[in-house]
Amino acid sequence: MPLSVPEAPAAGPRYRDLFRTPEFTPLFLAGSAQTAAQTVAGLGLATLVFRATGSPLLTALAMFGPSLAQLLGATTLLSAADRLPPRTALTVVAVVFAVGTGVQAVPGMPLGAAFGLLAVLGVVGSLGGGVRYGLLGEILPRERYLLGRSVLNMAVGLCQIAGFATGGVLLAVLSPRGTLLTAAALYLLAGLLHRCGLTARPPRATGRVSAAATWRTNTVLLSDRPRRLLYLALWVPNGLIVGCEALFVSYAPDRAGLLFACAAAGMLAGDTVVGRFVPARLRVRLAAPLQALLAAPYLLFAVGTGLPVPVAAAAVAVSAVGYGASLLYQERLLARVPEESSGHALGLHGSGMLACQGLAAVLAGGLAQLTSPATAMALLAAGSLAVTAALTAGLSSAAPRSPRTGRRRTA
Repeated sequence: MPLSVPEAPAAGPRYRDLFRTPEFTPLFLAGSAQTAAQTVAGLGLATLVFRATGSPLLTALAMFGPSLAQLLGATTLLSAADRLPPRTALTVVAVVFAVGTGVQAVPGMPLGAAFGLLAVLGVVGSLGGGVRYGLLGEILPRERYLLGRSVLNMAVGLCQIAGFATGGVLLAVLSPRGTLLTAAALYLLAGLLHRCGLTARPPRATGRVSAAATWRTNTVLLSDRPRRLLYLALWVPNGLIVGCEALFVSYAPDRAGLLFACAAAGMLAGDTVVGRFVPARLRVRLAAPLQALLAAPYLLFAVGTGLPVPVAAAAVAVSAVGYGASLLYQERLLARVPEESSGHALGLHGSGMLACQGLAAVLAGGLAQLTSPATAMALLAAGSLAVTAALTAGLSSAAPRSPRTGRRRTA
């Protein structure tokens, strides 16, 4: 299947057009509420675990453990992403997260039970991403998908900034358990927005939901070498940098909220520029440099805890601009999958990405236990740069071809 990059939409009130599209606004608002809930809940639980154990590894797992569990969901549940009614699926996922987060706030919850519940929520969450972004592909025409996806990513950045800032206040005013209960209420709000704001749509595909169907589609998606390279580019370099972020609480317990907010602000800036202003002729060339930018600033942490907080915050913000590379790779991935498998394909991207983030968080925590959080961040950044360099040649050989001439585009 020839790879093609859609031309940028015509100039005009593009953001306004998105929000005039039926169902985009409720999907945007519900996703924003869910992101805020996830941010507040992660900070609350990570703080609770760090205060109880003092372990960088367990703290990183508390914040990113659900991401690791996405790997199980990606191999068992993803066939449901295109085979369930989107509105019902998204509503149920939000309610499950609300209940699970509320249970984590129960006093005396054993640590093992809390991590087991995180794993369950991670498996359920693997379905939500595929349904949401598959639905986005139905709501918007494909030529506007990148812009719509960038707006959702911008909302993630804004909600993370607000969530980490609010989470810091809630931790001081309500305690970690009160913070978790606030997150549960936000999840319920997301479920309500899904239920009342979206129309009832039929599933995109027919057939029985099963692990075997999930495996079959995963195999088909990964059997194509250019698609496989795109998935690796979406999963591994970014995941290693999220591993760096998993050490913020251990690196600077009193400044972790600031570092998380700076990362969210940088991601917001990168998604805004890439989604709105980068022309189609530059998109292929910019992906690898942006991913290199994502990792390079973390090499500064090799100096250890002596890095001044303003310098660390600036490095984190500049780094996160590189997350915009994901939009470029997602656009290329979407061009290589059939419409009826778009939810599964995007769900595989999301679940694989989050699973890599979870694995990187475990790796980061282990390295920090053996060395220090600062040294571990620098090592993970060097690994991310190495993977980006290794993938660049293969991705260049799979560059998009012009639909008319069949010649490989060079710009």
